[in-house]
Amino acid sequence: MKKWSLFVMLYGCLCSSVFADTEARKTLDFNFNWQFHLGQAEGAFLPDNAQGIEWENIRLPHDWSVDLPYSKENTASSTGFKAGGIGWYQKSFNLSQSDVQKAMWFEFDGIYNNAEVWINGHFAGARPNGYSSFAVDLTSHAVVGENVVTVKVNRTAYNDARWYTGSGIYRDVRLIKTNKNHIGHWGVQVLTPKVSKNKATLAINTKLVLTDLVSQKEKELYLDIRILDPNGNEVETSSINVSKSHATHIDSELSLQQPQLWSLEQPALYTAEVSLRRKNAVVDSTRTRFGVRSIAFDANRGFLLNGKSTELKGVNLHHDAGAVGAAVPKEIWRYRLEKLQSVGVNALRLAHNPHSTDLLDLADEMGFLVIAEMFDDWLRPKDKSVVFLSDNAGQGDSVKSYTEHFPRWAERDLTDLIRRDFNHPSIIMWSIGNEIEWTYPFYNASQQWDGEKKDYHGKRPPVYDPARVRQEFAKNKGGQVDHLARTAKYLSNIVKKLDLSRPVTAGMVTPSVNFVSGYTDALDVAGFNYRSQEYDAAHEMYPDKPIYGSENWGTWPEWKAAKEREFVPGIFIWTGFAYKGEAGPWPRKGLEISLFDYAGNKTPRGHQFEGFWVDEPKVYLATIDAAKSEYQYDENDGWVFNERAHPIEKMQWLRAWEWYDVDDSWNYQPQQDVIVHVYANTEQSELFLNGKSLGKQSISDDNNRILFWQLPFEEGELKVVGYNDGQPVAEYALNTHQSVASIELTSSKKQLQADRYDVAHVHVRLVDKNGNTVLNHDDSVSFRLAGPGTLMAVDNGWQNSVQDERADNILPHQGRALAIIQSTNVAGEITLRVDTQGAKPALITLKSNK
Repeated sequence: MKKWSLFVMLYGCLCSSVFADTEARKTLDFNFNWQFHLGQAEGAFLPDNAQGIEWENIRLPHDWSVDLPYSKENTASSTGFKAGGIGWYQKSFNLSQSDVQKAMWFEFDGIYNNAEVWINGHFAGARPNGYSSFAVDLTSHAVVGENVVTVKVNRTAYNDARWYTGSGIYRDVRLIKTNKNHIGHWGVQVLTPKVSKNKATLAINTKLVLTDLVSQKEKELYLDIRILDPNGNEVETSSINVSKSHATHIDSELSLQQPQLWSLEQPALYTAEVSLRRKNAVVDSTRTRFGVRSIAFDANRGFLLNGKSTELKGVNLHHDAGAVGAAVPKEIWRYRLEKLQSVGVNALRLAHNPHSTDLLDLADEMGFLVIAEMFDDWLRPKDKSVVFLSDNAGQGDSVKSYTEHFPRWAERDLTDLIRRDFNHPSIIMWSIGNEIEWTYPFYNASQQWDGEKKDYHGKRPPVYDPARVRQEFAKNKGGQVDHLARTAKYLSNIVKKLDLSRPVTAGMVTPSVNFVSGYTDALDVAGFNYRSQEYDAAHEMYPDKPIYGSENWGTWPEWKAAKEREFVPGIFIWTGFAYKGEAGPWPRKGLEISLFDYAGNKTPRGHQFEGFWVDEPKVYLATIDAAKSEYQYDENDGWVFNERAHPIEKMQWLRAWEWYDVDDSWNYQPQQDVIVHVYANTEQSELFLNGKSLGKQSISDDNNRILFWQLPFEEGELKVVGYNDGQPVAEYALNTHQSVASIELTSSKKQLQADRYDVAHVHVRLVDKNGNTVLNHDDSVSFRLAGPGTLMAVDNGWQNSVQDERADNILPHQGRALAIIQSTNVAGEITLRVDTQGAKPALITLKSNK
């Protein structure tokens, strides 16, 4: 294997899998008119025993778990207190005489999990991994007339992951029809081995399936390629006679003059149209977008995009989207990525499994850098929780997970991830694992810090002397089996066989040990999870290994540690959006430790990081009852932090991820002592109470870059003003609110496409007569929809809300709620009416267009 050391230089011309119909190939949306049954059917195969089965008419994508109530029975905290079970899907469809002469297959983007597929009663395929996309051949089972596809999904192991997974056919399904001789599934790969401002060389590999010997004998089978620039203009072509050699992998080389490079600021996307032609007749054709760019990881200079040093302002994302669960429409991902981009995020680590192609297509279009990750477990499962996060009480059949399938399926699943996503310009690394060391306790036991054995939060220097670490590792390992280094090399080699244009990485929690065990030998770039205190020691001891923060607390010290070190290109905060799972104790359904809550409301942490990552001047303030504040002022020591105690002692560790208990509130008892947090990127900040200055403070790195004031509450306006060069450049204010007087509605969009997929997010804000948000309104908000739309889900953004998100009402949280509206295939006006006690109904009208 090629050794990656001081300088890892990679070039990639990368393409998103966006295909269009041609005369020869038809790609059919197969998401509608399905039937669903939840529950074990009698007999081994449902269609033969379907009498009496109650079918529900549904559409895909479909996550049945999100439709079930939150419950403490037969659920678990790890997976968000939602049940699993066995689900059956069935759909009838017609094929013509012409169809059955073709090559046909289904593309399933994701079925969670243990999927089995039958076509007309014939077993056609299976996939245990719930995140892998896969194809099922239809050709040999197809008949003229009515056909039936049946899918069984077995998620009886409801505690099989450390986060909310969802259940069912939760991503898109397509039916592909083409000729016997055709371009293979995920059969086009594009690279640019040479890139400059003046010229780019395209190396395109096309996989062919050639089964029609009659056409081969004609000796006139050609592979044609057309390259279209971002404006749709043809800029290059090629044609190769492939019938002479009967080769199934065809290499083509083309050149682009003055290429438009894919970048964060201008994510230019070209299109490659690849066609298989017999004489003048096109046999098969597919179109795919691609971007031209170079990437480099340098052990001293960090990350370079197109030769330019680029900071990774990253977040981790799980695959759910709050109220809609795992079945996430593309427009919800667009909405979320726009939110992240607004606070300066430019990079995503897709934790800890393959994500949807919709998300990757958007990353290509919008200009995000992506780490695509495959596994959270290898050969040993991680502990699962039942009542609260970290109780590690999961056992028995409920926790059976992918580790049982890893030996047989890992190579295929990893191969399919890379083949599916090979061409996305956004992807800069392949991650083969996340914190796998936790399943080998002797790794964790072998970490050392000078002065004390354990120091998870990095207050003492780590030990990186290989001799000391190796000695400790050997002592703790003893005679135990260590699969990590061998498995990492096995997985890394799979990646290298498929893609030499990107480095292999993994998120590690014991990097000092991994360097001596051989684990990091399999990695081109080393990811450090919550180990920013080890950057310097690792770089000094292993100067040829590029490193970065693959998972980080969302705090100023974590960003500061990267920003001050050129050799650390950036961090990935845990997380960008609140997610389901890692929950408990009841009723907490997940974790809001993010830049945005479940409903897309910016959190205080999000406001602070916006100040770090966006150039515009920014100030923000939040408040807390002084008696409840972890920060207290001491005359000798200044502001001193005293960590709050968790009600469950075993969960005290979670405090490192949580934010302070502050609110966007200026409502307290008269003269009650209040502590004000100010987050700012301006040189100075001045606090005003009802127009009276309470003094200026200058920004510093102390206290996590938070400025504090303590004052007695007085009704009115609390405002902070930010100054640069002595001039006011930003301000933010809170006002004492009264009772609810009206409902304010804002929508993420006013115009929808009547395509049954488009989505609008309608935010609800309860305000008083002066327009101030009323935080303590305790009555439900109800929703009534009229017109050609559906109320897809409701949310309030709160991690402790276990209300039905498919209902037409919800309790607001801090004066806010959310309605998600999806279009139908009918054009017209969609009107949403929102009601709550104490206010007149509010209406908002959206237009759905064909």
